[in-house]
Amino acid sequence: MAGRAAKGWGKRLAGADRDEVNAELQAKAAQQVFEVLGELKGGAMKLGQAMSVMEAAVPPEFAEPYRDALAKLQNEAPPMPTSTVHRVLAQQLGSTWEERFVSFDDTAAASASIGQVHRGVWSDGRDVAVKVQYPGADEALRADLKALGRLSSVLKPLTPGADVKALVNELSDRTEAELDYRYEATNQRKFAKAFAGDADVLVPRVVASAPKVIVSEWVTGRPLREVIVGGTQTERNDAAAKLTEFEISAPARTGLLHGDPHPGNFMIADDGRLIALDYGAVAEFPGGIPPAVGRILRLARDEDYDALFPILRSQGFIPPRLEITPQDIRNYLAPYVDPLRSESFHFTRKWLMRVANTATDVRGEQFQTGRRLALPAEYVMLFRVLLGVVGICSQMDAEAPYRAIVEHWTPQFAD
Repeated sequence: MAGRAAKGWGKRLAGADRDEVNAELQAKAAQQVFEVLGELKGGAMKLGQAMSVMEAAVPPEFAEPYRDALAKLQNEAPPMPTSTVHRVLAQQLGSTWEERFVSFDDTAAASASIGQVHRGVWSDGRDVAVKVQYPGADEALRADLKALGRLSSVLKPLTPGADVKALVNELSDRTEAELDYRYEATNQRKFAKAFAGDADVLVPRVVASAPKVIVSEWVTGRPLREVIVGGTQTERNDAAAKLTEFEISAPARTGLLHGDPHPGNFMIADDGRLIALDYGAVAEFPGGIPPAVGRILRLARDEDYDALFPILRSQGFIPPRLEITPQDIRNYLAPYVDPLRSESFHFTRKWLMRVANTATDVRGEQFQTGRRLALPAEYVMLFRVLLGVVGICSQMDAEAPYRAIVEHWTPQFAD
């Protein structure tokens, strides 16, 4: 990037238009982001996918050059060689793996953070999606997490309220489980059973699984990112409502939380149903979303911070010896509660940018309060998913009945 910057400086000296040169530099840098994160895969690609969810919070003049590059990470990362794919299939399904298929397409149809997807026809004639894990993805992810663990003592002063070590351990446990596709297959079977026959959601059924390979029914639909970019207002509103309800209802319906809400994991079927994919990252909530979350959201919406304060303290959001007031909590939470204040909320990039700017302004009270508060490990994925849903809805510029969905599926929110 430094070399390109020097070249751009030379072009400007030669009389080239400054804005055109800068746009060219940003476009090339964005392409490099895609290529580097895509080739590294694993933790680096997961980071890129997480960034793509929240790009609506970034001002357009900065985000635009990177938007397409980050979006491509959701399902278009550079593929692994065919010989490598065949080797993994032989290791996982047996040396006669080809006999289990009527046909198998060697060209990858899509990619994920730790694997890529191929289309095939199973021995019984069903069209199937075959997800094959990248060789070495497990070692790479473990190395990433090990490095992050070593940094926990360095990160602690930057996030004084958070138990960084506990957060890293929680992330490590979930990632370890995600590396075994048999675990993902079990999760997907639970979701497919719970949502079987649902009018709004389609979950593909699992056909076969092994530690590094999972075979499920092939489904087709319009990628959610196409709806984000080119869908009508009605299509975007409908997709936002179905995505929100799927994510928030899942713990009550399955005992699990779908923990990877980025656009590459969703499509819209021809009949309008939301197709939900990828069940490697989940969190277990056997009784649904914890009642404490419902109480926290309700009291924050009602601005009853005197009643909310002791609940946040008891749940671990406020460290035991932290001196903080209910007014501090009010100032911190107020922007996040906007979607719960009306029957229907219009999620926009402008709104999300305003919330993000307030939260990340190092000179502001909200940022200072956030640094002092804690995020208990058991709530990490839940709040990340809720934030991801808000990010996608804002990308879609969609209006959705967010409060009604939360009220229906979150215990004690309406009480």
